Amino acid sequence: METRRVGPFEVSAIGLGCMSLSHSYGPPPSREQAERVLLGAINAGHTFFDTAAVYGLGHNERLVGEVLKPHRDQIVLASKCGMTRGEERELNGSPERLKQTCDESLARLGVDVIDLYYLHRWDKRVPIEESVGALADLVKAGKIRSIGLSEVGAVTLRKAHAVHPIAALQTEYSPWTRNPEIAVLDACRELGVAFIAFSPVARGFLAGGASDPEKFGPGDFRKGMPRFLGDAFASNLKLLEAFTALAQEAGCTRAQLCLAWLLHKDLIIVPIPGTSRPKHMSENAGAAAVNLSSEIIAKVDELVNERTVAGGRYPPAMQATVDTEDWVA
Repeated sequence: METRRVGPFEVSAIGLGCMSLSHSYGPPPSREQAERVLLGAINAGHTFFDTAAVYGLGHNERLVGEVLKPHRDQIVLASKCGMTRGEERELNGSPERLKQTCDESLARLGVDVIDLYYLHRWDKRVPIEESVGALADLVKAGKIRSIGLSEVGAVTLRKAHAVHPIAALQTEYSPWTRNPEIAVLDACRELGVAFIAFSPVARGFLAGGASDPEKFGPGDFRKGMPRFLGDAFASNLKLLEAFTALAQEAGCTRAQLCLAWLLHKDLIIVPIPGTSRPKHMSENAGAAAVNLSSEIIAKVDELVNERTVAGGRYPPAMQATVDTEDWVA
C-alpha cells in the first residue's frame, strides 16, 4: 500500500479505525473475530491503527495493544484523551487529567510510548493552549511522540499549533460530511498538518451497510443520529441507488468509492475506516489501488454533498462537544 505523511511518520494511505471492535455499532465482535480484523489489517498493508481511551472504556486499547504487540515496530499507534466516560461523553481537558489518562493508556496498550496522541475533544472550559501544553509536556517526557486534535475548527487548530506543532487533525469526512472543506483542510495544508478522516464511508451508509435502521442492534449509536431518523433517512436513502451506480461505473465497491474519493482529494488525507468484519477490512484496504477519473469525482461531488444530505451529524448533546466555530452543523 502507498504511504502518506503524518507528522514524523510514514503511514499506510488507509489506516484502520478500531472503535467498532469494542463499541458504538451494536455488540462488539468476538475476540477471535477482532483478532482476525487486526492481524488481517497488518497483512493487507495497514500500518496506522487508531484507538482511544473511551472506546469500550479501555477495552479497545487493551485489545489493540495485546493483538498488535508482536508487530509494534511495524505500526504507528494512535490513541486519544480528553473524553473518558463512554456514552456520557464526559470531557476533561485539564492538564492533570490528560496526563493521568496518558499513563492509563500506556498501561492498557502495554507500550512505553504512543506515536500519535490526540485530544479527543476540546473541553471548552480549558483554553486549548493549556490542554496542548500538557500534551507538549508528555512529548518532552517521552510518553508520546506527536500531538493530534480531533473535531476542532481551523481557528482552534491555529491556536494549538502556536503552542506545539500539531501532527494531525482528525474529524469526520466523507461525501456526505463536507464540513472540513469550509476551513479546516485549508488550515491543515497551510500548517503542514495531516488530515485523518474518520467515518469515511458515512457510518456504513454509503457502503450499503445501513439501509435499514430497524436492523441496528442494541447499543448502536446511529439510532439517535439525525441522518438515520424518519424523513431525513428516507431522503438520504434516495441517494444510495445513484451512488451504487457510480461505484459500478468506477469499477469498485461503494465503500471503495468513498475511500478512493478521499485519497484523490489531497495527499494530506488519510482515511481510517473501521469495521468488525475481516471481509470489509480487506475491501477497504483495496481502495488504495482504485484510480478514479475526474469525471467520477465530479459526479460524487454533485450527488452527495451538504446540500443533498438531510439531517445533522449528531444529536444535540454530541454536537455540543464539537468545535464548530468555523464549521456548519
